[in-house]
Amino acid sequence: MPEVTRPNILLYPRIRKSPFFYASRQHGVEMYSVYNHTYHPRHYGDPVAEYWALLEGVTLWDVGVERQIEITGPDAFEFTNMMVTRDLSKCRVGQCKYVFLTGEHGGILNDPVLLRLGENHFWLSLADSDILLWAWGLAHHSGLDVHIQEADVGPMQVQGPLSATVMSDVFGPEVLDIDYYFMREFEIEGIRVVVSRTGYSGEVGYEVYVRNASRDAIRMWDLIWRAGEPHGMRVIGPCHIRRIEAGILALGADITFDTNPFEVGMGYEWMVDLDQESDFIGRAALERIKAEGPQRQLAGVEIGGERLGSFNDGSMIDVMPVHHRGERVGQVTSACYSPRLEKNIGYAMVPVDLTELGTRLVVDTGAGRNDAVVVAKPFIDPKKHQPRTDVSSLVGSGPRDARN
Repeated sequence: MPEVTRPNILLYPRIRKSPFFYASRQHGVEMYSVYNHTYHPRHYGDPVAEYWALLEGVTLWDVGVERQIEITGPDAFEFTNMMVTRDLSKCRVGQCKYVFLTGEHGGILNDPVLLRLGENHFWLSLADSDILLWAWGLAHHSGLDVHIQEADVGPMQVQGPLSATVMSDVFGPEVLDIDYYFMREFEIEGIRVVVSRTGYSGEVGYEVYVRNASRDAIRMWDLIWRAGEPHGMRVIGPCHIRRIEAGILALGADITFDTNPFEVGMGYEWMVDLDQESDFIGRAALERIKAEGPQRQLAGVEIGGERLGSFNDGSMIDVMPVHHRGERVGQVTSACYSPRLEKNIGYAMVPVDLTELGTRLVVDTGAGRNDAVVVAKPFIDPKKHQPRTDVSSLVGSGPRDARN
């Protein structure tokens, strides 16, 4: 019986649709996955062309799969602060934070972007795990006065060097005043949105959270698309080549329930505030892990051999075994070919003593065993200068030539 190498994904009523599902599919979705029980557009035919569109122009993403867990009520601050490893007393109203939610053993359950809309009003913009059920269970046993629901909110992303130009065309010049990891509320043609200076790209970008998304999401999509067309906007899926270059991790791949923040090994120790007075779930375990030191860490690797794919093209079906001196010692969790670096790059979870720069490893890519070497990470823009760029300098400029 012949092997089906590229099976289709079934579209049917049982799996949820993003609020932008019928808008984004009009642009020619080539591949879906399922994320948070919801169909997620992964690419539109050519992930490498999407990569260059992101680096040089402006792109629009359907990320309605990032379900918004809304936490309100008199004890919302205390409850949310208990859920995350960062000290939320350092998060102002109108600010966003990238946060870890950990279990009692210190494993990462989710790594959402947290938005603080009020003193006792939070959204958790989720990665792919059932945190709504977790939050309901915690609230039931906490004795705290909170209300938790999945809000009727749908996010889309506008990413790339021309994103500020498009966003100012839609929302006016005040959108340019939003600082990195801050947000502001707007209303346009009766559609209420929250706009944040965040994204999953390592580039300048914004997320547009549409309130009343079941009613207004597609109308907002169309407004942004019409504004973007004169600037060459392209609809793409989340660009995994760029996020691997930038050191942006993927829940379920690079981090899992069995991975703790100290194993991530990318400067994310600041994500765990062990000096705060408040307690949080997993604190005792993380104090112990920090004191003992992690046994393994996520390392950056360059991998030899034939060019790998783009990660989101179905070419990396499973993790890639990592060997050292003939023994399997770990696994590559994400990998791709970087067109700019002209190298295969990725992240490997290996014992700490094998994370020193220059360490030689062997990676089984599925097409054979290839030499690999541990290198510094992130691979490009480690200080995140690009997403922090002064956007006022970009408005009115043409496409960026990222190929030189």
